[in-house]
Amino acid sequence: MKAPAIRGLGVLSGTEAKSVAGASAGADWGSAGAISGPPHMKGLKNETVDSKLEILALPRPDRPGDRFRRATRECLLALAAVDAMLEDGKTSREAIAGERTALLYVTAAAYGASNRAFIERQGGVMHFAYTAPAVVPAEVAIEFGVAGPYGILIGGAPATLRAIEQAARLLEAGTCDQALVLAVEIFEECADLYARHRRSYRWPLVETAACLWLERGAGALSFESARDGRRAAGAAEPGERFAAGPLADLRDWRARATAGPVELSGRWRGEHARLHWSPEKSHVRGSAA
Repeated sequence: MKAPAIRGLGVLSGTEAKSVAGASAGADWGSAGAISGPPHMKGLKNETVDSKLEILALPRPDRPGDRFRRATRECLLALAAVDAMLEDGKTSREAIAGERTALLYVTAAAYGASNRAFIERQGGVMHFAYTAPAVVPAEVAIEFGVAGPYGILIGGAPATLRAIEQAARLLEAGTCDQALVLAVEIFEECADLYARHRRSYRWPLVETAACLWLERGAGALSFESARDGRRAAGAAEPGERFAAGPLADLRDWRARATAGPVELSGRWRGEHARLHWSPEKSHVRGSAA
């Protein structure tokens, strides 16, 4: 399969560590036998959480306009990731508008926060629409005028690698002229849930929003996936980014300005996927958003 060329890549990454245990000086939200932490973490009885369980959080972006008054943090971060991608590609939003741009959205958990808010009645009836994973690509499509084919993949890093492969197929088949692969993962609102299953993840959890802009290229790309039942191991940098991990790894590869091929890999729930990518040399640039 022909490898797509990279036109732009925007990656927003959490940098401020926040302890799931709420271990800041003077914090005492819980009771004996419960996790100390914010009020939404009450009720986790007979649990202990060490100070290494941290979330590297992204702030809620400010975006002008009344339409975004009710928008969730994951939606606003998705829009900010597209902005960063356009800046990296040194072009305006008009370049991705229209029916010839495909949009593939990937997440493992970013809609958890909005669902929790709705269930716990933190939002009114207008908040219900934000509980669906489709709302994130919908906001991107509305804001940037993307009107081509779109799809949603739910899962971790292998789902993102599969989305890149699907984008390459769409481009090779002429179904679209360019494709966006968008991944958003946030964790802070559901910190207690991740703490319950803390052995399933590589801490810290790193909130990440990323968008990759692809167009037709002349390199080579291959994708493979297998189930081996093993847990995730290894990453370009410490921490767990779920579906956004491969895009952060791709950013790091571009920053090294390596002319050779790149192999992206990831695990999720027993699946191990690899993407071998040999893009055109002209599209290997050392820029990172």
